[in-house]
Amino acid sequence: MQIEPYHDDPKHLAELVDLILYCQNTEAHLNIKMADQPDVFAIAEHYQAPGGNFWLALEQQHVVGCIGLLPVTPTVAVLKKFFVDPEFRGQPHVLGWQLYQTLLTAAKAQGIKRLVLDTPEAEHRSHRFYERQGFIQCQLADLGVTYAFPDRQSRFYQLTL
Repeated sequence: MQIEPYHDDPKHLAELVDLILYCQNTEAHLNIKMADQPDVFAIAEHYQAPGGNFWLALEQQHVVGCIGLLPVTPTVAVLKKFFVDPEFRGQPHVLGWQLYQTLLTAAKAQGIKRLVLDTPEAEHRSHRFYERQGFIQCQLADLGVTYAFPDRQSRFYQLTL
């Protein structure tokens, strides 16, 4: 398994869309459309150009996970699009933790002091992961920044680095 920054590849983009839709709609029943998530179709412009990044986890060149770092100020970034194929969650792969460590290392290296995120209210597995990493639940207004997110029934978290 390897984790690498996103590069424009139609096959990887198609697999990324499949992964996101599976996690959001098949597993979590959120009924979120890709039209509400145009950032996925402009990763270089949306994440990488402003100084962030977007990583794919690849198993035999197939997308099995992803995570994005979106800077919104020089010291605050949003953790976005964190998805892992169910087969690679937990032991023995701990792919979610590996993706998160990749993002955390990059964020600290570029001087990010605070990470913020939104996650669907019904995604209790995600809540437990973020809370184990030290994220504190907060209100949207507490984030102090604005950014687009597709699920309006979200829970918000922040972490001081």
